[in-house]
Amino acid sequence: MEKSEFSVMGKTMEQITIFYGAFLIAWAVLVSLIGQSESWTSLIPALFGLPIAAMGLLTIRMPEKTKLFMHIAVTLGLIVCLGGLDFLRGFGSEGGPFSNPWAGLSKLVMAVTGAGYVYLCVKSFIFARKMRESADAD
Repeated sequence: MEKSEFSVMGKTMEQITIFYGAFLIAWAVLVSLIGQSESWTSLIPALFGLPIAAMGLLTIRMPEKTKLFMHIAVTLGLIVCLGGLDFLRGFGSEGGPFSNPWAGLSKLVMAVTGAGYVYLCVKSFIFARKMRESADAD
């Protein structure tokens, strides 16, 4: 029996997208509270997490628009990853990337999780294309 939907550990990409968005929101709130941040920049992960989670929910609600919503979500995930790469800039500054430990950690988390999310989305897109091509061949 062949799989008809891409999944990771039994979770669909729609579910992973909702989870990833929720994770970014929770991470931003947690870092802001623990780090006692007075800057709105600590909430940047949440600013991306909210629309990412919304894209996952919209995909479940309107499956006919899955392609659109998931492409928006992966674009936002790529922006999260690229924004997190600002972590590398810290190596050239005094005190290193963890001169502000919570900001440095948050950037690193964004870079790593964003890259992982984009990777899974690309694998999902490749899977969907192969499924579509095999259906067209039948």
